[in-house]
Amino acid sequence: MAEQQADEIQTPADRFARAREAQSMAILEDYVEMVGDLIEELGEARVADIAARMGVAQPTATKAIARLKREGLATSRPYRGVFLTEEGAALADKVRARHRTVVELLVAVGVPEEVAELDAEGIEHHVSEQSLQAFERFLKAR
Repeated sequence: MAEQQADEIQTPADRFARAREAQSMAILEDYVEMVGDLIEELGEARVADIAARMGVAQPTATKAIARLKREGLATSRPYRGVFLTEEGAALADKVRARHRTVVELLVAVGVPEEVAELDAEGIEHHVSEQSLQAFERFLKAR
């Protein structure tokens, strides 16, 4: 029992490392979702469009897209846009579904839709699978 409790105790450094990793993953997920949205809307996602929608400079978007490519989530073609791999498209779908669930829950408990959309942008990346399933059960039971 003492061993289990010792394993569960995290140092502040462990918690900060976990928070940094979560933030890094949140950024990756935001870019995957944006690329997917642009492909759905425009047929392709150009770096200029990604940068404009994300509110960042083109070099920042280029760096993020390079990371997506390294992670196997996206590809690009010369003089064309950025495209998601099957894995990238699946992640974009998962992020969108998580976002919709969080928004629906917030609206269900009385948060105005506009506020729920904004709040969901942060919550969606940090909600556990267990909490997300509870949200979905709550929403189905209404």
